Amino acid sequence: MTDHDDLIEVAHRTINPHRAGDRLFGDVAAALETTTGAIHTGVCIDTGSGTGFCAEHAAVASMVTSGEYAIARIVAVWRDDRDRLTVLAPCGRCREFIRQIDPSNLDTSIVLGHGRVAPLRDLLPEWEWPEPELPRPRSTP
Repeated sequence: MTDHDDLIEVAHRTINPHRAGDRLFGDVAAALETTTGAIHTGVCIDTGSGTGFCAEHAAVASMVTSGEYAIARIVAVWRDDRDRLTVLAPCGRCREFIRQIDPSNLDTSIVLGHGRVAPLRDLLPEWEWPEPELPRPRSTP
C-alpha cells in the first residue's frame, strides 16, 4: 500500500454513476484531505450546456462549505465498464481553481497514480502574474 492508496480508495467508493439521457453524472469522483486532516469528496456533473463541473470542483466546494481552504492532497478517479480504476490528473481548469482557493495550495500534493504524486506548482507552469515588459529602446533613423 502506498501513502495515498487510502485517498484513492475514498474517491473510488464515491463514484456513483447516473445516466440522464445522453449524459453521465458521477462517473468521476475526487477526494481531498485538508491540512487539518478532514476528508471531502465530490463527483463530476456533465451537462450539455457547459455548466457542469469536475469532481475536484465538487470536493473543493464541500471543503469551502465547511470553512476550510488549504488542501494537503487531492485525487480524482474514474472506473471503466470492466471495473478498472484509473487515477486522473486534474485538468487545467481544476489546477487553476485549486490554486485560486488558497495560496498555500500551490504545495498541494496531486496524486497522479499509485506511488506517483507531484506538487500543484509543478503542474501549473507560469502561475505567477508576470512583470511588466521594459520599454524597448527606439531606434534612431
